[in-house]
Amino acid sequence: MIQLFNAILYEPIFNLLIYFYNVVPAHDIGLAIIALTIVVKLILLPFSLQSVKSQKALQELQPKIEELKKKYSDSKEKLAQETMKLYKEQKVNPLSSCLPLLIQFPFLIAVYQAFRVGLTTNNFSMLYPFVENPGQINHLAFGFLNMSAPNAVLAVLSGLAQYVQTKMMTTKKQPVKTDGAKDENMLASMNKSMLYFMPIMTIVIGMSLPAGLTFYWFLTTVFTSVQQFFMFKKDKIAGIEIIPPTMK
Repeated sequence: MIQLFNAILYEPIFNLLIYFYNVVPAHDIGLAIIALTIVVKLILLPFSLQSVKSQKALQELQPKIEELKKKYSDSKEKLAQETMKLYKEQKVNPLSSCLPLLIQFPFLIAVYQAFRVGLTTNNFSMLYPFVENPGQINHLAFGFLNMSAPNAVLAVLSGLAQYVQTKMMTTKKQPVKTDGAKDENMLASMNKSMLYFMPIMTIVIGMSLPAGLTFYWFLTTVFTSVQQFFMFKKDKIAGIEIIPPTMK
């Protein structure tokens, strides 16, 4: 299993990183990471688009789901049945938006391994024959940023980017006046907590990782936010407007 992971993900990403390092101007590792991030995002783009479409579809169904909650407020079992029936009729899978996250996770591990080797050692034994061995990597990006050591500023920027991306999915929604309103309020409170929890975790973890990996995560989050912005631009879903952070 490990050999398969190395052959499919780790080794190709490592070779891409070194290839870009060899060809970018001044052999700047920062530019190489940007190029690698773009390639990985393009590979994952179909899954990312499907995730956003699924999220939009779920939000389109939200008014109907709220009606079901009012109608079956006294029977959680019946509410669950009718909700699943609605999903089936509308051909919406409530779990489909999670698929890209699951797919991206192995990529993140592979990128971490590639950066761990490429940025902290001079081990180039896994290079393909057509990828030139650079001998050593200059860890200084853009003339001032050490990509092999943790960087608190990049960690904070990654956390802020994570917050913006999550905030973009926030919708204005009227409270539901039913017997289950307490559950709704509790769920809303949990969602609000996650809005702050994920960025904080990103910062904490980012402060312990090589800056190269934190920079990759920051770029990935920014690119995803830009993608979401253009998909949601001037879009109203079932009367619920998605508010980009720039409008707050």
